[in-house]
Amino acid sequence: MTEIIKYFEKNNGYVRDMDLKKKGFHSLHIKQIVDNGTIIRVKPGLYRLAELTEPGNVSFDFVDIAKAAPDSVICILSALSYYDLTTYINPLVHIAVERDKKIPKIYSVKVKGYYFSEKTFNLGINKIETKYGIVRIYDREKSICDIFRYKNKIGEDIAYECLKNYVNSKNTDFFKLKEYAKICRVAKIINSSIKTLLG
Repeated sequence: MTEIIKYFEKNNGYVRDMDLKKKGFHSLHIKQIVDNGTIIRVKPGLYRLAELTEPGNVSFDFVDIAKAAPDSVICILSALSYYDLTTYINPLVHIAVERDKKIPKIYSVKVKGYYFSEKTFNLGINKIETKYGIVRIYDREKSICDIFRYKNKIGEDIAYECLKNYVNSKNTDFFKLKEYAKICRVAKIINSSIKTLLG
């Protein structure tokens, strides 16, 4: 048991199934330590040590997604919650992938996937450094645009709450928001909503 914990610690807490087997840990042994809670199955073929120190200002859900789906980006409600722009508590982590990509099966986190075009997918990506690797998340302005794009599915009231909180927050960048809104084809509704909020 101690040997496998040390191996995970040496590899920054995350280890692939094939690497465990190369080190002599067989499938039955791996299953036993998953069952007793020593390690967590993140996705098929990837495990995380259960007892790890906190990754910093993001959750392990975000880090697990970064490891399991490195081409994805944390988006919409999950990003807006990270930036304290919504009070809505969402049980799923929202992630975006490009339309030609697949969302992998993730066991450790419940996710809601969105498929973006290349143009909108690559817009406004922030990279957060953690001790376990990089987490990719859309910036505040892109997240506002995205929730207005999906307001009919998520809820208009939530979208307007997020925009109101953004307008009333510090470090707003209305120029960037308007540029993103044009690209995301939500300029008309966002501009009119901002005018209403600003009176």
